[in-house]
Amino acid sequence: MPSVLVENYFRTEKLPQIWCPGCGHGIITRSIASAIEKSGIDKNKICIVSGIGCSSRAPGYLDFNTLHTTHGRALAFATGIKMAKPEIKVIVIMGDGDATAIGGNHLIHACRRNIGITAIVYNNSIYGMTGGQYSPTTPKYDKGTTAPYGNIDKAFDICKLAASAGATYVGRATAYHASLVTSLVQNAISNEGFSLIEAISMCPTYYGRKNKKGSAVSMMEWQKNSAINISAAAKMSPEALEGKFLIGELKNSPEPEYTNEYQKIIDRLKKESQ
Repeated sequence: MPSVLVENYFRTEKLPQIWCPGCGHGIITRSIASAIEKSGIDKNKICIVSGIGCSSRAPGYLDFNTLHTTHGRALAFATGIKMAKPEIKVIVIMGDGDATAIGGNHLIHACRRNIGITAIVYNNSIYGMTGGQYSPTTPKYDKGTTAPYGNIDKAFDICKLAASAGATYVGRATAYHASLVTSLVQNAISNEGFSLIEAISMCPTYYGRKNKKGSAVSMMEWQKNSAINISAAAKMSPEALEGKFLIGELKNSPEPEYTNEYQKIIDRLKKESQ
């Protein structure tokens, strides 16, 4: 059984964190640390990578090998780390814009390769750090600073995107369902291939205010009331599922992992050259 306190996975001298009051990112970050603690993996065998954005502040608080990279390129850096040191567990923390807008191409190809990386997308439906621009996950007709009259783009379903692109483990939870975030991340880390966990967060400062979603508590209540576990959803009618979204383990389909397949080529060429 794990015996290390979750606090020991944080750079406590960097606390308290500077996320806005009511932001869900702190809850999700704590859930990730708890998942790692429960996994029992040596913290020196883990590397956490982020891009740019609200969520990408997390590696500054987490006491691991960490890399804070450029906007949308976290998966590219993480791929380099995994190829150079395949024995390392690589975890990537991204926001919804970071992962699916500027970083969307990296995301689909990391999924396609099935490289052994765990991607955790903090989805707060907005670009929070830069002033509230709408993102690829902003619900249709909701507002942002770049969509003052309402966004007319259809929102991405990040989990469906990842699953269809080839990710072998996919799950979704919310800041309200913090224990589910922990269990999904723990499962994702143990998966040999590419894993993606979408963590629905809340941004009361920009998204909430612009769209009259109420307080952070109200936004968490919405998560509680709108999320349906996939096991329960299987027994519900389409009418009952109207306006809801699924949480839980959405895909678990192991396939050969990319760095292992790459090593087979190296081993074969060495053997042929002897």
